[in-house]
Amino acid sequence: MCTMKKKFQMIGFALSVLLVALPVVTVGADNAASDKQKKEKTTESALGVKPVTGSWINLAYKDVRNKYTNPQSFDNMDPKLWEAKVRELSAMGIEYLVLMEVANEGKSYYPSQIMPWWYNKDKKSPVDAILDEAAKHNMKIFMSSGWAKDQDDNLLDPAIKERQLRIMEELASLYKNHKAFYGWYLPVEDCLCPIFAEHAVQSVNTLSEKAKKLAPGKKTLISPYGIGLSEFDNPEYEKQMQKLKVDIIAYQDEVGCVRDQFTLPRLKKNWQRLRDIHNRLNIEMWANCETFTWEEGTNDRTSALIPAAYPRLLSQQVAASAAGVDKIISFMFYGIIENPESKYQLGQPVWSNKVYADYMDWKNGKEYWKLMEAAFMEKLVNGAAPQMMLGKAGLQPLLDGKVAEEDSKDARWVKFEAGYHEFVVDLQKKTRVQKAMLRMLNYNPEKIGMPMKTYLYTSIDGKEYNLSSIKDAPYFPNNKHDAWIESILFDQLDENVRYVKVAFEAPQQVYIDTATTEIYTLSLHDALPISGPEIKSEIL
Repeated sequence: MCTMKKKFQMIGFALSVLLVALPVVTVGADNAASDKQKKEKTTESALGVKPVTGSWINLAYKDVRNKYTNPQSFDNMDPKLWEAKVRELSAMGIEYLVLMEVANEGKSYYPSQIMPWWYNKDKKSPVDAILDEAAKHNMKIFMSSGWAKDQDDNLLDPAIKERQLRIMEELASLYKNHKAFYGWYLPVEDCLCPIFAEHAVQSVNTLSEKAKKLAPGKKTLISPYGIGLSEFDNPEYEKQMQKLKVDIIAYQDEVGCVRDQFTLPRLKKNWQRLRDIHNRLNIEMWANCETFTWEEGTNDRTSALIPAAYPRLLSQQVAASAAGVDKIISFMFYGIIENPESKYQLGQPVWSNKVYADYMDWKNGKEYWKLMEAAFMEKLVNGAAPQMMLGKAGLQPLLDGKVAEEDSKDARWVKFEAGYHEFVVDLQKKTRVQKAMLRMLNYNPEKIGMPMKTYLYTSIDGKEYNLSSIKDAPYFPNNKHDAWIESILFDQLDENVRYVKVAFEAPQQVYIDTATTEIYTLSLHDALPISGPEIKSEIL
């Protein structure tokens, strides 16, 4: 989705004693769940993190980027394929579908009268198949007005602009009364940098005005890029935004595109600046959280789109939610995050299924992901202090409650070189330890990685230690460009001990921080609604 434009492997051990009371989400993952239950899964988490409720759908075979999302081995015109994918997306809680294109290279994916068709005339068109299946699941479709020529439509070209308007006229005549037709996606993917160009504003408004005339009451959506390079302080920036005659702006967060080396820390601030601007605009603010990373080079048409690790996407969801975006949609779930039970397996083998499992576990309130979410939101309760750390100097910051971000230059990371390491926490008195969580940075481009195995020992007297648990580090191979935070959770502990020791062998650098931020007088249980029995844990 990026318009052609790094990276990081963080390791962080959370070595603080936490008292956590997280709500238990009771929604199950049963495939036979009712439609009502499925809709319940779309609600935000107890901590206010929004799920992804929309996804782009890409119809065209384009280039190597679509090696897994639209593989050449599939009949991309098969209506049964599209019906199945719409059902699967609905079951994941997707409510909005955005068509990237309705035509390409002079041929249409719908029954056009102004251009030839990509599909056989004796079959249902892909557009009709998507719309009809979406209607069955009460989903909402944003109909694209592109591509008039191809994916590189130049909206400054009068012929392209005229063809787009004719496509919109045809689409309105065919679908404006269709139950699933919710609005228009206007494919003006221009950069907001440093401000939204006048020609882009005019292109949006030309298409939007046409859309309103053809189908009154339907929403209009654009998804520009460049928020990492925008001049928010320039008075002309907001003036340009005020000119836009559009209902929704779904900003590309550019984490997948890797616009800069460490996108996420700056993104958190930029979302808030955009929220401040949108509070003065009559335009909904949505986040387009990118799910992908790159198999080879970034923003390269010879490099395939592959799934990013879910902890990266969760951090993106947290950043957008914390700023108060109205909704989160994504480029994209289709072909990137895949149900392993799908008859039509798209996406990178194995790892698209892994991300699906992780995302659904988060939605269904699995404890590991709730703790990860709370750490991202700086809402874990810290009961430890730096003086509890024993051993060599320099380890005390592991217990200072300061959370590092996805940036190897963040001074809050405690750095370990390759080799064997161990550290001991003295809880000062006999304490019931139920869980231990280790928070890590992953950034392969700088050879910052995970320990091979992590060992947790406990002791009453600080002399004789018992091995309580061994954990493998999380593994996700798509790490050429991305920076993300991983965690290891020791979740089967129930011991009354005073000392806790963590030991690991690091094949490369390991960066560690704490899993908490500050000491709260109230637990999360006191502050949040509980939908089931509370979980109280002490996290190291």
